[in-house]
Amino acid sequence: MDTEIDGFASHVSEDALAAKKPKHNEDAVAKDFENSNILTGSTSESLNSDNLNGSNSDPSYHNDNDADDPVDEGDDVCDFDDNDDYIYEDDDDDYLSMQAQFDHVDLPPGVEASVSWLNDPAPSTNTPASTSTSSLSDAVGSSLKFIDHDNSKNETAATSSSMVLAESSSAGKEQEGKESDVMGKFQSFKQFDTVDDFSDHHFNGMGFSGQQPPKTWTKRIQDEWKILEKDLPDTIYVRVYETRIDLLRAVIVGPAGTPYHDGLFVFDVLFPPTYPDVPPMVYYYSGGLRLNPNLYDCGKVCLSLLNTWSGDKSEMWMPKTSTMLQVLISIQALILVPRPFFNEPGYEGMYTGAEGESRSKAYSEDVFILSLKTMMYTLRRPPKYFEDFVAGHFRVCAHNILSACKAYMEGAEVGSFDKERVPQSNTAETNRPDFKAAIARMMNGLVNNFVRNGSEDCEQFRLQS
Repeated sequence: MDTEIDGFASHVSEDALAAKKPKHNEDAVAKDFENSNILTGSTSESLNSDNLNGSNSDPSYHNDNDADDPVDEGDDVCDFDDNDDYIYEDDDDDYLSMQAQFDHVDLPPGVEASVSWLNDPAPSTNTPASTSTSSLSDAVGSSLKFIDHDNSKNETAATSSSMVLAESSSAGKEQEGKESDVMGKFQSFKQFDTVDDFSDHHFNGMGFSGQQPPKTWTKRIQDEWKILEKDLPDTIYVRVYETRIDLLRAVIVGPAGTPYHDGLFVFDVLFPPTYPDVPPMVYYYSGGLRLNPNLYDCGKVCLSLLNTWSGDKSEMWMPKTSTMLQVLISIQALILVPRPFFNEPGYEGMYTGAEGESRSKAYSEDVFILSLKTMMYTLRRPPKYFEDFVAGHFRVCAHNILSACKAYMEGAEVGSFDKERVPQSNTAETNRPDFKAAIARMMNGLVNNFVRNGSEDCEQFRLQS
C-alpha cells in the first residue's frame, strides 16, 4: 500500500482498519459477492440487478456523453446491474439560453427581468366585468381632484422610482435571509441523525419484509448506532431510519491531498437479516462513473472488510469485532487515496519507477475530472435528508474547488492543492494537455452551478471563449 495509507493505519487500531487493499482478480469478485448473497438467507430478497438498480430506488442521475471521460475501459465483471439511472449529465445549455434572453435588457439596478412562465396566471376571461363607470365614480368621487398635467410625468417617475427602490430593498433582505438560512442549516447539520422516509433508499425492497427481527439482531444495530453517533470523524455523515433500522445512508467527504478532495460520495447500506454473521451490503451512487478501482460504476464497493474482495483472514469481516464505523473509515482511508491507480490489484508490482509514477499521475488526472462531475450532479440532485449539507458544503468549498482547477490547469499536480497555500505550477513537467482541456470545458459549468447555489466571488474563474 502507499506509504501515506500505512502512516494513517499506524494511528488507527487494527479493528478500526482491518480492511486493506484488495488483491485478487475479477472472477473472484463475482464469486465472493454471490456467496454473500446466499448468506442473507431466505428471509430477504435475492441481491439481483432489479433490487440493486430499480428505478424506484435511485435518485435520478443521468447519462454522460463525454467520450473521453472514462478512466477504466477494461472488461470488469460486476455482479450489480450496470444500467444505473443515477447518471451524470450537463444541462447548462438551458440555463445559458435563458440567461442570454436578458443580456441586453435595460433595467434599473436591483430589478429582476420578468419571465413569463414564472408569473402568476392571467385572470380568467370568465371573470365578471368590474363595476360600472357610474358606480366607480360614486365610490371615488369625494377623492377626485384635478391633475396638473405638467407635473404628472415627474410624479409618476418619482413614484415608480420609490417602488423600485422599495422592492429592491425588500428582495435584497429576503435574499440575505435565505443565504443566512442555508448557512445556518449547514452549520447545525448533525453528523448522525434519525429520519423517517426511506422510499428512495437503494435497498428499500430488501430486508425482513415485514417479519419481526430477532432481539439480538436489533440490539446489535442499536449498538452500531451508538458507536456511529459517538465516534464518527468530522468528514463522515450518517442518517438512519427509525422504521427501517436495517437501512443506513452515509455521505463521505473526499480527503484533502487526493484527487477526491472536496467531493461528496454517497453510499446506501443494508444490514442483512443474518448480520453480523455476514457484513453489511454497501451500494455506491456512482452516476455511471468509474473513479476508483474499488468503486464500480454499477455501485459495487470492493473491500476485503465487506467480503467483496479476497484478503488475509485478519482483513475480512469478523462478526464479533467488525463494525459499520470501521467500514466507513476504511472506504475513506483505503479507497479514496492519494494514488488510486495502485489500488488496482498487481499494479504496485507491475508498474514501478518512472513508468508507475507517470501512469498514476495520468489516472489521478482522469479521476479528478470524474470527481468534478460527481460534485455537479450531487449538487443538482442531493441525496434525501442531506440537501442542507450539500448546499452548504459546496457554497463553502466552491472557491477552493475552482482555485484548485485553475492551479491544475497551470501545471500543479492533482491533489497538491492546499486551500491555505496555492501550489506553484510544475515547470519541469506540466499536466497533460487533454487534462487541462477537460478542466477548461467544465470550468464555466462549475461556475454556473456554484453561483446558482449562492457562492460568491466565483465569476473571476470564468473562462472567456
